[in-house]
Amino acid sequence: MSIHVSEPGRPVGTRLPEIFRGRRVGDVTELSESHDIDVRHSEATDAEFQLAARSGRQRAIEEYGAAASGEPKERRAYLPVSQICTPALHSLPATASVADAMDAMDENGVNHLVITADGNVAGLVDLRWLLAWLHETEANAMNASFVNIELPAFLTSSPETDAHQLARLMLAHQLNAALVVDERGQSAGIVTSTDYLKLYANASRHEGSV
Repeated sequence: MSIHVSEPGRPVGTRLPEIFRGRRVGDVTELSESHDIDVRHSEATDAEFQLAARSGRQRAIEEYGAAASGEPKERRAYLPVSQICTPALHSLPATASVADAMDAMDENGVNHLVITADGNVAGLVDLRWLLAWLHETEANAMNASFVNIELPAFLTSSPETDAHQLARLMLAHQLNAALVVDERGQSAGIVTSTDYLKLYANASRHEGSV
């Protein structure tokens, strides 16, 4: 349920926190043996560990969802981000230009884009930041490539992160969106301030009708 903030930087490689880049597997070689094999038990492989951890988290979320199904989302003590995030994401490679980003946002009707480098998440930009950057930069900035731009800080969370906690950190860092990243380090959705507005607007509508 961790939430991380990636500092501003250029989109080189991946700017995701280490926790989202996958567990590192120790050195495996047939030429040397680091310790004696204990035949009384066997250690889980990395794939087995990941599978068990993932199924455990998913089972906990499902069990909680079943128990709290009759309670409004906004009043639940624990609300997984996966239940309010928008799964549809649009991305551009870091080699794209600011003009490409503006066109992509306009064509898809979105205000946020994931910037990738070599297939990895390298940043998250929004329309407001792009407009501010253009205002502060020279006239031909529309043709600038993201490779040469220092991208803003962005928040990342896992699907089981508590949405209430994420909202508090979005306010604290003055960011209006957070990227949801799965256990493979791939973007799985985005949570924006609009998602929270919809959540609490629906709550007010229900209270008004009652």
